[in-house]
Amino acid sequence: MSNDEHLDAVFKALSNATRRSICDELRLRPLTTKQLCSCLPQLDRCTVMQHLNVLENAKLVVVVRKGRERFNYLDAVPIQAIHERWIGPHAAQAAAKLSALKEALEAQRETAPG
Repeated sequence: MSNDEHLDAVFKALSNATRRSICDELRLRPLTTKQLCSCLPQLDRCTVMQHLNVLENAKLVVVVRKGRERFNYLDAVPIQAIHERWIGPHAAQAAAKLSALKEALEAQRETAPG
């Protein structure tokens, strides 16, 4: 999978509210699939498994099988990569613009009569 395809898979996975809820639960602690189903009582096990499969394909969830149990772990590395590639640079640019606006307004206030 190319880097662009991987980013597409991550964005697709995170575009769904249920999958974001699963990530939020797994951010707190690893959970078995049964425990995760308990956190999402409105969904049946098959639906939860489908969402987990999308997250696993996007490499956002790592599954470790121990006996009959499936332990699901959040892998935040793809989210960090999105932050570094998209959010960080855009946030820095926005902060620079806000800083320039602040300086311009302060300069305008200093030169205003009154």
